[in-house]
Amino acid sequence: MKSNEKRLEIASNTISNVEHKMLSQLILRCGKYILNFAERTHIMGILNITPDSFSDGGEFIDHKRALTHAHQMVEEGVDIIDVGGESTRPGAKPVSLEEELKRVIPLIERLASQIEVPISIDTTKAGVAKEAIKAGAVMINDISALRFDPEMAPLAAEFGIPIVLMHMKESPHTMQQHVTYHSLMSEIFSFLKERIAYAESTGIDSAKIIVDPGIGFGKSVPDGNLEIIKHLSLLKDLGKPILVGPSRKAFIGSVLELGVEEREEGTAAAVALAVSHGAHMVRVHDIKKMKRVVKMVDAIIAVE
Repeated sequence: MKSNEKRLEIASNTISNVEHKMLSQLILRCGKYILNFAERTHIMGILNITPDSFSDGGEFIDHKRALTHAHQMVEEGVDIIDVGGESTRPGAKPVSLEEELKRVIPLIERLASQIEVPISIDTTKAGVAKEAIKAGAVMINDISALRFDPEMAPLAAEFGIPIVLMHMKESPHTMQQHVTYHSLMSEIFSFLKERIAYAESTGIDSAKIIVDPGIGFGKSVPDGNLEIIKHLSLLKDLGKPILVGPSRKAFIGSVLELGVEEREEGTAAAVALAVSHGAHMVRVHDIKKMKRVVKMVDAIIAVE
């Protein structure tokens, strides 16, 4: 009897330790900011300083307009702003280090001095990430999952800031040319698991890693992207916060037969299902409305 009780006690402690570890992974420190994903779903706002992004290309290439838009996002309740200076739409060609720095660094410097919201740098270049961190960024969003620049992992480890690792085949320029998978979710899971292991092997803190299944990045339209949202919960076993970015993407346009400017309701549906299936943060354009969507979904999930 005592032996059985001891086993139950050990099992109970083990479960508690696992739950504690999972909970700790959902509380993310970004510089002076704390993102508590265990408390609610967070909103990452998109701020593209590019002339050719698929949805808002050219709209915020002017830094004054970009700054105004960032302030608007803060007023609407954004939790983190993701600044990018290189388009990653399908078929996009890379830009030079110098051009990307020119686009994003002055803006990040101004944002960091004016707003009380964490800033993420959306880049695959360690040189851009380093200068962005110096300017005030407190997160790296790397769509290559540390594959494009060998200096990115050591940089993230050195500065100890959170990093997003995203699944993508090849590069934005070629990713939609090869979208066949034997088992999409299994391949995404295995890829992210391997990249997590690599990141940790370079000294990146395990508690600083976020994963992203890469909706719209090398996935069939619309089926592959729909499958990711439907089976997103499978990624929970990675033990990391999950970021999902469905906003205005082509799979929504394909299902609804609508242009980019008319995909708001489709985005809301994708966001709602992603949150209900395990997303901890959603990367979106329309802050006010998507904030309401995730707040409603969070309230439903919270009901006992």
